[in-house]
Amino acid sequence: MSATGPTSGAEGVSLPRTWRPFGVRAAGGIFGLALVIVLVAAWISFPASVREQFTLWQRITTIALFGGFLAVEWGLMRCRATATSDGLTVVNGYRSRRFEWAQIVAVRMPAGAPWLSLDLDDGTTCAVMAIQGSDGLRAKRAYVALKALVG
Repeated sequence: MSATGPTSGAEGVSLPRTWRPFGVRAAGGIFGLALVIVLVAAWISFPASVREQFTLWQRITTIALFGGFLAVEWGLMRCRATATSDGLTVVNGYRSRRFEWAQIVAVRMPAGAPWLSLDLDDGTTCAVMAIQGSDGLRAKRAYVALKALVG
């Protein structure tokens, strides 16, 4: 790592590099699609007399709950970490944080941890939900690459 941060190809990692969770994205996409299919199929299968019994507020509540579920699911699916020569951008759900390489003191992912975490120079930590322990070897490779970039 140089004084301004890692250079392209440092420790075999080409920059820019983006990591995303595989399992969460796959499960979110599959379950989201399945939920849409089940809800649409259920609504279509109801006789017209049953559909007419739903009040406007019941329909709005159902749509709002469905929309809330999809918003949470989308937030989990959009997690990512992008390393550039300038630093690391971490997107967890709907929050994005940008770190200069000098701000990152250590990269940690103990056995059994749900995701990687960064130790920062101000004494705080930041979860990196883009690198999930449940992704197995893929997560280990991402951990090693990010640790090499941090130094």
